[in-house]
Amino acid sequence: MKSFFKIALVGILATPGFAQEATKPEVTEKKPPAKESKEVTVVMSTSMGDIHIELDSKNAPKTVENFLKYTDDKFYDGTIFHRVIDGFMIQGGGFSPNADRSFKKKKTNPPVKNESAKTPDNKRGTIAMARTSNPDSATSQFFINVVDNAGLNYPLNGGGYATFGKVTQGMDVVDKIKTVETGVRNGVQNVPKKNVTIKSVKRAK
Repeated sequence: MKSFFKIALVGILATPGFAQEATKPEVTEKKPPAKESKEVTVVMSTSMGDIHIELDSKNAPKTVENFLKYTDDKFYDGTIFHRVIDGFMIQGGGFSPNADRSFKKKKTNPPVKNESAKTPDNKRGTIAMARTSNPDSATSQFFINVVDNAGLNYPLNGGGYATFGKVTQGMDVVDKIKTVETGVRNGVQNVPKKNVTIKSVKRAK
């Protein structure tokens, strides 16, 4: 990770000596280098295991702010991965399941502006915002890339899809989710036949 802060240079102020007097050189203590800003990591606990995701506020500040607002509001708790395509991605963060195995869309906050022009590529293990054909329509839904998806990078697909973090632990869980059996539910394709639930998303301590 690139350092977010430059090392501060300490200037040395010279004190003039008096005639005929020997003066000791002034000793100044060097300040320690500024520490790197630590990115927030969240733990996404699912019915198939935990996924640790390090967020990328440097390249996607508004997107991370948006995601953390949903996280802190416990919006994602109890939602499902509603779209799973092996060889592509797993998508969730927008629907809650009903008792009859249907699912309903949750009410969201206003959309966030697409930051894909300056975010890293959609490579395996990155998390990105899902959206409609309108590039600035992303709200709560996200997806985790299970392969390198160059076709989702800026400026392709109407402006690209903004990545805002990467999986640091639990990619084996992602790989288990991507292989679950899927079908059609609520008129939607590629929905897991057995719910894969997001139990909670929390900031790591």
